[in-house]
Amino acid sequence: MIIKKEIDLGQGKILSIETGKMAKQADGATVVRLGDTMVLATVVSTKTPPPPNQDFFPLQVEYREKYSAAGKFPGGFFKREGRPSEKEILSARLIDRALRPLFPDGYYYETQVIISVISSDQQNDADVLGGIAASAAIMVSDIPFPNAMSEVRVGRINGEFIVNPDINELLRSDLDICIGGTANTICMLEGEMKEISEAEMVEAIRFGHDAIRRICSVQDELAKEVGKAKRAFAPASVPSELTGKVSEICEERLKQLAYTPLAKEVRAEETAAIYRETLQETLSHFKTLYADADVSGDPAAAMCLNAHVIEEEIHSIEKKVMRHMILDDAKRLDGRTLEQVRPITIELGVIPRAHGSALFTRGETQALVTITLGTKKDAQSVDTLTDNADKRFMLHYNFPPFSVGETGRVGGTGRREIGHGNLAERAIRMVAPTEQEFPYTIRIVSDILESNGSSSMASVCGGTLALMDGGVPIRKPVSGIAMGLIKEGDKYAVLSDILGNEDHLGDMDFKVTGTADGITACQMDIKIDGLDYHILENALEQARRGRLHILEVMEQAIPSSRDELAAYAPRLTTIQIPVDAIGLIIGKGGETIRSITEETGAEINIEDDGTVTIACSNVEGTHAALATIKTLLAKPEVGTTYLGKVRDIREELGAFVEFLPKTDGLVHISEISSTVRVSKVSDHLKIGDRVKVKLVDVRKDPRTGKTRFALSMKAVEIDAAKGEQKENGQDNN
Repeated sequence: MIIKKEIDLGQGKILSIETGKMAKQADGATVVRLGDTMVLATVVSTKTPPPPNQDFFPLQVEYREKYSAAGKFPGGFFKREGRPSEKEILSARLIDRALRPLFPDGYYYETQVIISVISSDQQNDADVLGGIAASAAIMVSDIPFPNAMSEVRVGRINGEFIVNPDINELLRSDLDICIGGTANTICMLEGEMKEISEAEMVEAIRFGHDAIRRICSVQDELAKEVGKAKRAFAPASVPSELTGKVSEICEERLKQLAYTPLAKEVRAEETAAIYRETLQETLSHFKTLYADADVSGDPAAAMCLNAHVIEEEIHSIEKKVMRHMILDDAKRLDGRTLEQVRPITIELGVIPRAHGSALFTRGETQALVTITLGTKKDAQSVDTLTDNADKRFMLHYNFPPFSVGETGRVGGTGRREIGHGNLAERAIRMVAPTEQEFPYTIRIVSDILESNGSSSMASVCGGTLALMDGGVPIRKPVSGIAMGLIKEGDKYAVLSDILGNEDHLGDMDFKVTGTADGITACQMDIKIDGLDYHILENALEQARRGRLHILEVMEQAIPSSRDELAAYAPRLTTIQIPVDAIGLIIGKGGETIRSITEETGAEINIEDDGTVTIACSNVEGTHAALATIKTLLAKPEVGTTYLGKVRDIREELGAFVEFLPKTDGLVHISEISSTVRVSKVSDHLKIGDRVKVKLVDVRKDPRTGKTRFALSMKAVEIDAAKGEQKENGQDNN
C-alpha cells in the first residue's frame, strides 16, 4: 500500500514523504521530495543476534548522489559513479550523527541505512532531505526507534529566517545551519555564519526546531498508518551482584585517580592497570563462587564470568566517578576549573619553505599548520549535482595514529578527517579575502601531532595563524573552542576546552568558532535526550568567553597579517588587456604564452574578460613577463626605440628586424652604422641577433597597400652619443 504525507514548510515549499512504492524488500523505505529533488532511503537491520562480547552499534550510513538524477554524466574515464565525494561523505556524517544516539541503548544488531539522490532539480540540496528520509524509513520498519528525527537547513535573508533555502537563496543568506533533532530536543548542529551573535544563533535554532517538530509529527502519522509492529528487543541487564563486586574493587581507586591531575599517557597507564587488576580479581571471585554450580543455563552467572561484561561495568563506574566529580566538586581530570582553557603556546614560521606556518599547542593537543599559495590553475575542480565551480580555498586535516600514541593503518583520508577539515575550513573561509582582493588559490594543511581534545579547533587557530604568518590579508583572526556537558537530572555543568576523556564520557561535544565580533561556524553532537535552550545559551556564552581568551593569546603572537608575503610564495601581478588581444598573447596553439613562460619562468593565466595574472617567485621573472606582454600589445610609434631580432638579411638592401611581435621593419644598409660605411650587411649582422632600432618612418606602399616600417640602428647610436655628450657637459659644470 502506497502512503504519502505532505507538509508546507512555508514560501510555497511542499515537502512530501512516501512509502510503499519503492524498495519494498528492505525493512523500511521512503522517498522524500522537495521541488524536483527526491531521495530514496532504505534501512535493513540484521535479525541475527550480535556476539555476547559486542559493545558497539554497527550502524552504517551511506549517502550517494546519482549524476543521472540531474541529467549529467559523471566525470572521469569510466563514466560511472565511483568512490564517494567529499560532499557525499559530509552528507552521510550529517545523517549518521543525528540518527546514531537515538537508537535504544544496547541495540547492537548490524544496521545499514542507504540514502540515494534519485532526482535533483539543482536548486534544493538533498542532504537534509536524506536525514528525514532515513528517519522515516526506520520509523515505518520494525526496527526499534522510539523517536522520529528530522533535519532542516536554516538560512536568513534580510533578517528573515528561511527553512531549507535553495542554493540561490543561500548566496544571499548570512547563515547556513543544518539542524537535526526530535520533537523534544536538538541532537546535531553543523553550519557556518557571517559573524552572528550567540543570541541570533539560539534564535535560528529555535526557528529550525519548530519545523523539525512538524516534520517529526508527519513521520509519526506515517508510521502509525503503516502499522508495522516493532521487533522484540530487550537489552541484557547486568546482575546486581556483578555491579556491586566491581564497584567494591575499583570505585575508590578510580575516584583517587580521577582527583589526581596527570598527563594523558600516565592516566591511561594507571587506568589500564586498574582495569586489568579489577578484571582478574572479579573473575577469580566468581569462578570460586560458581566452582561447584552448573551455570550452563544461568545467564546471570554467565555474565559474571564474561570478561567483556566486567570491563563494561568498570567503564560505567569510571564514567560515573568522573561525572560526579565534575557535578559535585566542579573539578576536572587535569585539575582545571570548568571554564579554564589549557595553556597555549604558539610558534610561527617553523617550516622555512612553506608560504606560512604555525605550530599551535593547547595542552596536549598540537597542530602543525602550513599554507601554500598558488594560482587559479591550482584550484580544485568540484563537480556535484548542484555545483561545478572551482574551489580556491581549502583546508585539509590529517590525523595520524601517532598523535594519540597508537599504531594504525595509514591509508586514504577517513570520514572523520574530512569532517573535521570541513568544519575548520568553513570557520576560516568566512574571513578569507575575496578573489578580487587576493587572487591566489589557498591551501591550508593541518597535521595533528598530538591529540587530547578538539584537534579541529586547534586547526582553526593554527590555520588562522599560518595565514597571518604568510601575509594573507584575512579580515579578522578566528579561534575555536570545544565545549562539553555533564548532565544528571536537573543538575548540569558546561565544560570549556574539553579533554578526550570528557568528550568520551560526557553528554555533548559542541565546537564553536568565531572572531571577536561573532560566530563563523559550529558543530554540535548530543548524546542525551532533552537538551534545553537554557543550557545551550549558557554553553554559547561560555564558548564566547573562551574564544576571546584564545584570540588574545593569538594576538600576542601576531597582531595582524604580515605586510609581505613569504619569501618563497609566488608573486601575482594582474593587468587588464583588451579582449580582442587575448589571442595575440596566447598565440597559435599556445605558442606565444608558452615561450613567455619558458623565457621568464612565470606562470600566466588569462581570463575571458581580459584579466591577465602573472605568477612568479622572483621579481625579475614577473617584470620580464610583464614587459613582454606589454610589448605584444604595443602599437608602432615613430621615434620609439625597440629591442628587435634580425629575421632576414638582404646583402645590398639591409636587414629585416622584428621590432614588435609579428611586426617587421627594414633597417636600410645606410642606417646600420653611424661610424662606418657598410658595404656588406652580413659583415655587421647575422640572423638571430638582438639589436636596438629606432622607428623613423611609417608609410603605406601605394602598390600593395601594406604598411612599411623604416628602422634605424644609426639613429640609436646618434641618440646615445648625444646623451653621453649631455652627461659630460653636466659633469664639466
